[in-house]
Amino acid sequence: MSKILITGATGHLGSAVVNELVEKQGPANVSVLVRDLSKAAALKEKGVELVQGDYSDYQSLVNAFKWIDKLYFVSSNDIMNRSVHHDNVVKAAAEARVGHIIYTSFQRKTDDASSPIAIVAKAHILAENLIKASGLKYTIMKHALYADILPMFMGDQVLKSGVIYLPAGSGKGSFTSRSDMASAGVAVLTTDGHDNKTYEISVPESLSFYDIAAILTELSGKQIHYATPDAATFTAAMKQAGVPDMGIMMTASFCTGIAQGEFDFPDHTLEKLIGRKPLSIKEFLKQTYKLS
Repeated sequence: MSKILITGATGHLGSAVVNELVEKQGPANVSVLVRDLSKAAALKEKGVELVQGDYSDYQSLVNAFKWIDKLYFVSSNDIMNRSVHHDNVVKAAAEARVGHIIYTSFQRKTDDASSPIAIVAKAHILAENLIKASGLKYTIMKHALYADILPMFMGDQVLKSGVIYLPAGSGKGSFTSRSDMASAGVAVLTTDGHDNKTYEISVPESLSFYDIAAILTELSGKQIHYATPDAATFTAAMKQAGVPDMGIMMTASFCTGIAQGEFDFPDHTLEKLIGRKPLSIKEFLKQTYKLS
């Protein structure tokens, strides 16, 4: 049985992968990379091995990656230091001679500085290029936009206000649940045939916020309207409402990307990997907003 190590295991995606992997094959030969062992008690209770390491500490990564057959590499969540972190992880994996690296990248149309999310894309593109040049066996999983960000974008009062207010125009996104992305990761970790492949990990249908408003209207029985200002108007309105600047910037950038078709990549690969239909946006919204 392959020895597997999962990074980012205390985060949403990494923990979902750990949970499903342990449920599927048990904790034997499963280890997780954590910065602070004292904060990983829940993981230890599952019976997985805790390995201390930090994306900022190159030697800790080399030590952690020795004898690992499959490394599930969750991208760093530190936007400002992400490129350095990714460089460390890939080079350490190569030095430790990891058998196979599985990287969680993301779908996008544009790879250059003209992208509205260039600051986010830069480190992902770097990681992909480093992995391909490393000589390691790899699988790059280009994740769609998480369906889980929809409530963050729309706000928790969307059903009460009856309005979705976002600068996403009529653009569409292939919004996919984080849980299904985790299942795809587990499938790659536990089956063969994924060497040196890049997968689009998304649902087979893209939706606009007009579509999402219609779904919420149907589920709630209340008319939900979608208003789509330009990014400058949206930013000014959110500032006036007291939303933190970072939240405004990230929402505006991603919604501008949606408007430009940056994330419109419907695909059937996810369905094939997990052997079932992925969660639909209708079902996701139904569960999230507790609608019958």
